[in-house]
Amino acid sequence: MTQKLFIISTFAALLFSGCAQSAPDLTGKNNVSGTDAISGDTVSINENNYGNESGMDANGNYNSSSDGFKSVYFSFGDYAISPSMEANMNTNIQVATSAGAKIKIEGNCDEFGTDEYNYALGLKRAKAVKDSLIAQGIASSKMIMVSFGESSPVCQSPSDSCYDRNRRVDLRLVR
Repeated sequence: MTQKLFIISTFAALLFSGCAQSAPDLTGKNNVSGTDAISGDTVSINENNYGNESGMDANGNYNSSSDGFKSVYFSFGDYAISPSMEANMNTNIQVATSAGAKIKIEGNCDEFGTDEYNYALGLKRAKAVKDSLIAQGIASSKMIMVSFGESSPVCQSPSDSCYDRNRRVDLRLVR
């Protein structure tokens, strides 16, 4: 009986301990040791034009876009451009047509939802604006998209009007 117990416990110890594995050696394989490998893919943004302190433009409308673009706002959980945003999109189309630089399209959300959901929703909102610009003749190669999810709010007070301001797409020129 003692021998049986010894064999069973030895087998169980081996079964539950598994095999130890060392970390793979990645020296020189798929790692970036400097910034030279990505320097051609980076862009800089003119952060001095991110709107004023209150987020209001000269007409009293909220606008966190810059370089003449207008922010595009969305309903809760939605990524379709509403008819009320047509004037903003028309302005964006005019500015994009004459822009000499790439356009950065930034999708944003309010704080509701998981990080993953908000990132995906921000990307869908940015894509809706990009698709609208493409439909009006702006070259796709002239635009880049990014989603900030809920991480770039323009307002943080717990009110419906504040949440509305965070459900947006901002446009900026890349310099």
